[in-house]
Amino acid sequence: MKDTMKAVVKTETAPGASLEEVPVPSPSPTQALIEVERTSICGSDYHIYAWNKWAQEKDIELPHIMGHELAGRVIETGELVTRISEGDFVSAETHINCGECYQCRTGQRHICQDMEILGVHTDGVFSEYTAIEADMLEINPPGLSPELASLQEPLGNAIDTINAGEPAGNNVLITGAGPVGLMGILVARALGAATITVTEPHDYRRNLAGELGASWAIEPENLEEHLNQNLRAEGFDLAAEMSGNKDALRQGLEYLTPGGKMAILGAFDGEVSLDINQQVFKNLRVEGITGREMYRTWYTARRLLREQIIDLKQLVTHKFPLEEFERGMELMESGDCGKIVLLT
Repeated sequence: MKDTMKAVVKTETAPGASLEEVPVPSPSPTQALIEVERTSICGSDYHIYAWNKWAQEKDIELPHIMGHELAGRVIETGELVTRISEGDFVSAETHINCGECYQCRTGQRHICQDMEILGVHTDGVFSEYTAIEADMLEINPPGLSPELASLQEPLGNAIDTINAGEPAGNNVLITGAGPVGLMGILVARALGAATITVTEPHDYRRNLAGELGASWAIEPENLEEHLNQNLRAEGFDLAAEMSGNKDALRQGLEYLTPGGKMAILGAFDGEVSLDINQQVFKNLRVEGITGREMYRTWYTARRLLREQIIDLKQLVTHKFPLEEFERGMELMESGDCGKIVLLT
């Protein structure tokens, strides 16, 4: 095995990143070394690439290998690793928890008080090889393609966001048709939503939302007219905020039916002001979503994929070799894409 590898490295506190030749990591006694086959680009990767306010507040130490969504093959394990073996085809949970705080000890490891994130606080997976704690690895179902296997981590975000409400038989609003919002359409359909309305300003993603099964995919400014024409002004029972857009958040709260639920996954650039009286007098429930429940949501994602209850193939709109990662970042900025997969 070679001593060095290609990796996408963030080197400066400014927009951009570069392809570098760096040492192949050595796994610790509790880690596995993985040969990365596929890795996909997330919105948080773009935040780090662009070095916006979100990234600047994350205490990222540079130089830093980017990326956190992957599928790959285990080629070496540390001496204390027992659950994972060489040759296993795996993906990874990205929340690195302490295992000792109140949240970890009461089954809420995804909101650990001392949380670190793979590819944010540690070196990530936009590389040919990566060393990851074996406890964070999930063995993929037989026959699952590397492209789709690399999407399970964000799929878990969509599952927990939609599951935060009661989608079955109800009117669901998804604000934002980025990759996780698009996954939310598939999850809401699988869980029996009566109608799914998606608001999205970008034509490309709005059209893709319709192709993936949204009942309606509309521009945000047309939401009130849509409600009056198609939902008899009932409002939405569940609003899933996936965009990180302040206006979308306010709009979702405004058009929730009294007693409705909002689940917020989107990451916002700065503070957001809201009318709390609206939430109080409409008896709205608002829940923030971070990551995925560890590890219940991984089992759900695997079952949905294994039994072909949801199909993510149409979501992957672009594939690039790792060397062309900047093309993926440019597409992320434009919004003219679904999920982008990098081939290592």
